[in-house]
Amino acid sequence: MLSVQQLHVKGRRDDLLPPTSLQAKRGDLLLVSGNRQDQRTALALTLTGRMKPSDGHISWDGRVKIKPLRLASGLVDSPGVNEPEQHLSVRDLVTEDLALIPRRYRGALLSKPWLKINRFEDIAELWTEQLPPERRTELLTALALANPYTDLLVIDSPDRHTADVADWLPRLEKLAYDGGRPLAVVATVAALPDNWTGPAAVIGNSIHHPRSAGSHAAEESRLETEDAK
Repeated sequence: MLSVQQLHVKGRRDDLLPPTSLQAKRGDLLLVSGNRQDQRTALALTLTGRMKPSDGHISWDGRVKIKPLRLASGLVDSPGVNEPEQHLSVRDLVTEDLALIPRRYRGALLSKPWLKINRFEDIAELWTEQLPPERRTELLTALALANPYTDLLVIDSPDRHTADVADWLPRLEKLAYDGGRPLAVVATVAALPDNWTGPAAVIGNSIHHPRSAGSHAAEESRLETEDAK
């Protein structure tokens, strides 16, 4: 489990990441909303051990050292950090990303068989900028999971590519709820999708627990009763 308490990253003027608390368990998809792209990216980098926090606490499976967190986490499509370069073909991107996997975990991973096994042959010759948002999310998350030791997946702002949540949300839900490889999946977003009742948090605030439709209706009823008084 990923546990974060009042994680804070100072910037030159404004906070890169205002104090934020959250939890993400294996088998869950946590959406973290924030208006500013720089704050969403700072959170994604900090959650994966790529950026050192100024204050606060972060642990992965009870371990507070950064190295286990970094080894267990995969950062996906972070703007200005590891988003695919537009001049790359999908085939070249896959070759480069597979080469980054530590040799002892890599085995015989080659781009051509990997593309075939993972059913990306149809987009292999496209430029990365030509990828439809849904296929982009599928490809980049699959590449992050090519490392068998990735247990925490952090996707930075998948909604920046599309206004249709169907282009990214079902894929992330499928990964989180996969019983064969239970993952803790976190996605930073500009705004929570309508009707989202799963785990959610807000940058700069404490964790928000998921609400069922029944609890949502009960809360509305309570507010109506108070207004009537």
